[in-house]
Amino acid sequence: MTPTEPRPDPAPVEELEKRAAEVLAAVPDYVWDGRQPPVPIEEIADSCFGLLVREVEDMSAAPGAPQVGPGQSISGLLLASRGEIWVNAGEAREWPPRKRFTIAHELGHWILHRTGQQALFCRHGSVEESDRPELPPAEVEANAFAAALLMPADLVRAHHRACSGDLEQLCLIFDSSERAMKRRLASVN
Repeated sequence: MTPTEPRPDPAPVEELEKRAAEVLAAVPDYVWDGRQPPVPIEEIADSCFGLLVREVEDMSAAPGAPQVGPGQSISGLLLASRGEIWVNAGEAREWPPRKRFTIAHELGHWILHRTGQQALFCRHGSVEESDRPELPPAEVEANAFAAALLMPADLVRAHHRACSGDLEQLCLIFDSSERAMKRRLASVN
């Protein structure tokens, strides 16, 4: 794609929701019962997809890691050829819900975008909801897939009713950040 070519549109949200629901429906009961959050994303990546999740201190040690600028970091990456998801250990310690989202985001790349042996690197801004330039379609898709996987719409609606919309309680139930839960609530309600 050249700089003058328009970016392709990301897949429709409904399609990504359906793909995430299909993944969750295929999870064996011994991994997750499908009813009680939080979704055990690391166990799903391991048991259902054979992906090793590793917390790594120096993400630049990954084969083919891109250079990052000052103030930038790599949050997660998918090493498809090795069957590994690497998660930034510092971010994982500081923000455990962020680790869950990063794993789900990288699993989204595995399911939606994996081709051959390529590595997919996600900078902090690719999974962080903040002021940032427009994301590439694959990153938008991986984010939407991750949200649908970690916060299934039917469970979010049910728990939203049960706790009278208490945002803090919903974040605890789904082990999510406030920002991610607010975005998810806006998309499912």
